[in-house]
Amino acid sequence: MPKKKGAIQPVNIRKNAYAMETEDGNSAEITMYGDIYEQQPKNWYGDPIEGQFITLTEFLSDLERLSKCKEITIRMNSYGGDAGVSNTIHNRLRELARDGATLSCVVDGVAMSGGSLIMCACDHVRVNPSSLIMIHKCWTFLFGGYNADELREQAAQQDAVDRMQIEIYKRKTGLSETVLSHMMRDTTYMTGREAAEKGFADEVIEDAEPLDIAASADGRMLFVGGRQMHLAPGMFAPDTIPTVTPEAADPALINKTQPVQTGGPNGGKTMAKNLEELRSENPELAEALMAEARAAASAAEKVPAPQAIEDAVSAAVQAEQKRIQEIDELSVLYDAETVKAAKYGENACTAQEMAYRAAQKAAKKGKKFLDDLDEDLKASGVQGVQAAGDPGTPPHEENMTPNQRMDAARSKVKALFQKEEK
Repeated sequence: MPKKKGAIQPVNIRKNAYAMETEDGNSAEITMYGDIYEQQPKNWYGDPIEGQFITLTEFLSDLERLSKCKEITIRMNSYGGDAGVSNTIHNRLRELARDGATLSCVVDGVAMSGGSLIMCACDHVRVNPSSLIMIHKCWTFLFGGYNADELREQAAQQDAVDRMQIEIYKRKTGLSETVLSHMMRDTTYMTGREAAEKGFADEVIEDAEPLDIAASADGRMLFVGGRQMHLAPGMFAPDTIPTVTPEAADPALINKTQPVQTGGPNGGKTMAKNLEELRSENPELAEALMAEARAAASAAEKVPAPQAIEDAVSAAVQAEQKRIQEIDELSVLYDAETVKAAKYGENACTAQEMAYRAAQKAAKKGKKFLDDLDEDLKASGVQGVQAAGDPGTPPHEENMTPNQRMDAARSKVKALFQKEEK
């Protein structure tokens, strides 16, 4: 039996990274569990990369089928992607809102970077206490050679993108441009409750079941509800997120039956800012530092006051945090093995020492390459091969190649030395 003209057409779209559904044509739900791109990412060989990707044209085409709905709920779990694509989706959602649709967002896991832009298109945002929101200044990859004018032009373009993001966050939160600019510059991570306090969210789901979120030990990867999420180059999970040991890094092991290991020597980072916090977090490390301070005082035949010891330990903790932070700021320039060795290796060092070691390593590789090249040249015998023509008649000096002129000069010098010896 043919359907009547104007009858409600249910929508049930199921894609790898998102889903859209409405039964009555009035209320709809969109699930966005993926990374945001203009097109399907491809590897160096042109083959599609496997993953959960929300692509612009496909998503907007499907969104058009919900354009008549008056209530749209977005369930979000995305660490972002392309800022321009995220802005386009944000603007399309705002257009639906201006046409009378009520937009809501529930952050099931994370809404980071471009994901937070889409989240802010919704007038009512609900977050779990353990949800994670992140905002930052935009960045890009550059390949090739550029002069100063071209680099300034690129910086101007990125400044414009940052102003675009500020406009979106300002509409949602009411925060000033100055405050938002500083938050983005610092790459600010917020739990659900913190996001609500700053105006990025409107409601905290107090009775929500906690969502499992953990970070890898190097801070470059998140595990959200058992799903592994690689952070973009140069981005690191905040220290407030629990970390897992390398043995538990498999996302299949991050579940509700296995507690996440935090703090201490086996997992996590030292978060203490003073001695009392360190005693609570890692009693063994606190006692070790206290013993070192007492030993140093004994060697100097002085007995400092207890407060002086605590101040010394607190200073040591802060110095260690600063050392790790400075290494993190340079880590994007070096391989993971170099960074890990600088942080936790047997010969752990400062960021400056890490850079020096990396330079030494590169210099050794360069010298070995040149030595190997020289050996290959000698083994080939190419230096003894004469040019075509009469080998007994050397070419006129004006027609000599640079190498021939150098050989002729060597011969003259050698002849002079032989003459002097006679």
